[in-house]
Amino acid sequence: MELICPVCHHPLERQGETAHCATCEKDFSLEARCPDCHQPLQVLKACGAVDYFCQHGHGLISKKRVVFTLIS
Repeated sequence: MELICPVCHHPLERQGETAHCATCEKDFSLEARCPDCHQPLQVLKACGAVDYFCQHGHGLISKKRVVFTLIS
């Protein structure tokens, strides 16, 4: 999934929990959301691993299924 800048509509470069637009020089925060209920996910970090957990009944969510949304 490619992230697009909401300002200039160019592709964003993902940098961990943020995204950067090289064209308009803006930074955006990313929020992990459940692909099933679209609610924010709890991020679990341990020993270098990152996992995602849905507190709304969907349990652990695979990194491949997480939907990232931009927060301005």
